[in-house]
Amino acid sequence: MDVDPVSLPPDEGTVGDPVWADDGPIGAHHDTRELAARFEDEKPGRVLSGPVGLLFTGVTVAIALLALWQVFFPLPQGSKYYLIFFLAGVLPMVFLAYPSGVRLPRRSASAPAADDAADAGGSPDGPAERRGPTPVDWLLALAALVSCLYPVLPVTIGAGGGGYDAFLDRQGLLDPLDVAMGTALLLLLLEACRRTTGWILPAVCLLFLAYGYYGGLLPQSWPVAHAGLDFGQLVDAFYNSDSGFYGTPLDVAASYIVLFTIYGAVLDLSGAGRFFVELSAAAFRRSRTAPGRTAVASGFLLGTVSGSGAATTVSIGAVTWPILRRAGYPPERAGGMLAAAGVGAILSPPTLGAAAFIIAEYLGVSYLQVLGWATVPTILYYLGILLSVEIDARRSGVRPVVIATGSAWRLLARFGYHFLSLIVIIVVLATGASATRAVVVATVLAAALSFLDRRHRLTPARLVEALSGGVRGVLAVSAVCAAAGIITATTTKTGLGPQAAALLVSGAQAVSSEPAVVLALTALLAAVALTLLGLAVPVTASFVIGWVIIGPALLNLGVTAPAAAMFVFYFAVLSEVSPPTALAAVAAAAVTGGRLVPTMWQTLRYALPAYLIPIAFVITPTGLGLLGIGGPERIAVAAVVSAVGVTLLAVAAGGWLPGIGPAGVPERIVGALAGLSLLWLEPVPVTIGALLAVVLVAGVFVRRRTAGRAGASPAVPSGTPGEEIQ
Repeated sequence: MDVDPVSLPPDEGTVGDPVWADDGPIGAHHDTRELAARFEDEKPGRVLSGPVGLLFTGVTVAIALLALWQVFFPLPQGSKYYLIFFLAGVLPMVFLAYPSGVRLPRRSASAPAADDAADAGGSPDGPAERRGPTPVDWLLALAALVSCLYPVLPVTIGAGGGGYDAFLDRQGLLDPLDVAMGTALLLLLLEACRRTTGWILPAVCLLFLAYGYYGGLLPQSWPVAHAGLDFGQLVDAFYNSDSGFYGTPLDVAASYIVLFTIYGAVLDLSGAGRFFVELSAAAFRRSRTAPGRTAVASGFLLGTVSGSGAATTVSIGAVTWPILRRAGYPPERAGGMLAAAGVGAILSPPTLGAAAFIIAEYLGVSYLQVLGWATVPTILYYLGILLSVEIDARRSGVRPVVIATGSAWRLLARFGYHFLSLIVIIVVLATGASATRAVVVATVLAAALSFLDRRHRLTPARLVEALSGGVRGVLAVSAVCAAAGIITATTTKTGLGPQAAALLVSGAQAVSSEPAVVLALTALLAAVALTLLGLAVPVTASFVIGWVIIGPALLNLGVTAPAAAMFVFYFAVLSEVSPPTALAAVAAAAVTGGRLVPTMWQTLRYALPAYLIPIAFVITPTGLGLLGIGGPERIAVAAVVSAVGVTLLAVAAGGWLPGIGPAGVPERIVGALAGLSLLWLEPVPVTIGALLAVVLVAGVFVRRRTAGRAGASPAVPSGTPGEEIQ
């Protein structure tokens, strides 16, 4: 069999440098970043340069330094006081960094270029992303600065103003000026969300706002009706309470996410991303399934740098798609693999997605405990992907490809220090320190270790780039988190959460009164609702809405808080691979040039365990072992049985039993039933699943022997055994 040697591209920076100019649509590192931005939850931002770029860099670096200062020397006035200054820094930068994207009708045909420039923001010399802020953007940035800083304004204006303490004293009795400033901030946050994520999240926020204001007009016999709130009460809840703009979501963004994005930027600039891809390639270079394994391992490791499913998909695709293509992978199958591996970045410790930090805050637990809950599901997720890779390689006749890289041991000896900062996060967390201190220590260590490689030393200029880039990466998330306060505050004030939870449970009870069936149906309905919700809004907002609306339904049925929170988290994240939006799959199709819908279905096949494992740990007590909850026996039983179930589902989806041979349609159906039964972690379903698994294996053996006899040559002399076809 011919083996194609393939070389990884030379490194002048990080992942995304030029890769075989004739081998695919991805070229330079800059193009990779632009492509990733197109398919993330947020829209591409402007490229700021000149005086505006210097101003932007100065402000973002100041925000980064404030966030670092808050870790060790918190402001004495409390966290809300810090959040006011944090939002006052990031919100104006959103209007400078992101164009409006609004196209106004042209006034006449004689000046189209000038009109286009005014519509999108800037001069007529290029796309909106290349132009500077418009006068309207500067005006909005100034309005954002004033409305954000108003609560701490020491000047008395009529009955308003007067400083932070005076503002807090007016909680529940806001002055008209307070209401005006709160309304301005409300509108500015909605516009910031529209610029960064599109129209859907602002529309959802307005829907909750309308429910809070007009809900009192609903028939009081309806479960979702409430007494009604006037506009001043709503603004008070948003602007001057702990559940509004300055609630837990923004607190998480300002305290955790910004530090982890800075850490990711430092890792990226220190060359860690490139090392992770090269190490993955070197580790599997002699394997038959080296291309697929390299893509999966790269996705897992790169998740520590990007923390974004779409961005990780594009980054690993830029490097591994040429290898996958030479190995014979169809574009759609390779795209599905890349998307599933990329989304695994959000599900994998030690740097989970932003919603994981919100879980820690909502439940009042350490971030290390959340990492513990995610460990076994992450292992099962990647087990399913790797099994699918192995099955595809054998079923599709993938060609071996030799990846020309150095020795894995030599790479580890030279650049293995990149793992040290990741290990430090876990070690510091294990000592009882906060996640914020752990990531700051890891960031300092990563910056210091960068001097071991002269190409990636974090000089003062590159350090400024890392700090500014880290804060820029959190601009859109901060706007989303602050706007999520509209949803949480409205839900708290109206009691919508318990009412919606009761409706969800009653829908399941209409089908059956058996508690186990009610719980299973509620979990399925919740999974569908969360998936649909995630198609419309970013992951962070999807988790917040899901927790306040769907979380109470699961808790009322006896599901533990960790299981309910992780259930909502997983289905919020899986929106990135769920059709018809499936941002990670769309990004993968753009990289491979494959057809979009088949790529989405391939992604679903690879990511199948991620959809089923959350249901498994919700519907049965034994399932809690998948979250590491319970004794060693429960954890071991749950992990082993679920691993067998994931294996059977991979066989059913791929049509091949590793080590034996192809599985026909009957065996695949049996395998699917066996896998689903095993994931219902109760004695009877597990027994049924085990029996069905035996039937599957026996069926594949029979099929193999039958195929072997049929393939034997009729001209074989008597006494000479025919050769079986495997």
